[in-house]
Amino acid sequence: MKLRVVMAQLESTSDKQVNYEKAVKAVREAASGHFAQMVVFPEIFMSFFPAHTPKHIIVNDAETLEGPFVTGMRKLAAEYGVWLIFGMKELTDEHKADRVYNTVVIVDSGGSIAGSYRKTHLYDAFGLKESDTIMPGDRLFEPIQTPFGKLGLFVCYELRFPEIARYQAARGAEIIIVPSGWVRGPMKERHWSHLITVRALENTVFMIACNQVSDFYSGQSLVADPMGVLMAAGPENEALIACEIDLSRIGSVRTKLPSYEQRRPELYSPDLIPEGADCNE
Repeated sequence: MKLRVVMAQLESTSDKQVNYEKAVKAVREAASGHFAQMVVFPEIFMSFFPAHTPKHIIVNDAETLEGPFVTGMRKLAAEYGVWLIFGMKELTDEHKADRVYNTVVIVDSGGSIAGSYRKTHLYDAFGLKESDTIMPGDRLFEPIQTPFGKLGLFVCYELRFPEIARYQAARGAEIIIVPSGWVRGPMKERHWSHLITVRALENTVFMIACNQVSDFYSGQSLVADPMGVLMAAGPENEALIACEIDLSRIGSVRTKLPSYEQRRPELYSPDLIPEGADCNE
């Protein structure tokens, strides 16, 4: 089974219409030029606001899954017969909430929403505090079956939490999608490439990590295979990065490297850590 995927490494603006028009152009080119079956966009692609933007602007810009941006992307998916995965800011259910969800939406080739995920681990690191404007989700993504295998999903900063990728793999994910807005900075690009490679290798799955690009974000979107081999890499500017994934590679790698099956979770399951134990000792 094979998947032709295109990562739409684009710069998001504060104008949702501009971003949607970018998506239209990207999907058209991906479908006609690369025969894509799936197009992956970055985290919060719907609209980007710089740090310290007043909260009311971000909340007023957010939408529901039934809002015009997701509706437009659903129509786009159906028009070109491709799966689309993209980030957005989603309104919460709380009355007078001053934060929104950082949500990723999966739309199938018929234009239906196949799944969504609200980022659970927020980027309160390296001097930034995502939790000022973003409300964390309360559950991890449950992998979904697609015509090209089982898809797992998490977002950007969550690459730093190996438990999340392992959760996806333990539930049968063969391909893990990581829409991202990886911020530039000392050592950050090195962390990015290492973490993607390691998550692929330790779980023997494919990783597709599509990053935003700008003076703030680093681009360099990547696809890694189950052996940790980098199959596709993006530049530092806007680009469409195409890659063909052959799922039979998973079986061949796991035959040679059965590390996932050799785990002994009874030795390190969190449920077996004594109550009150300090794991940092």
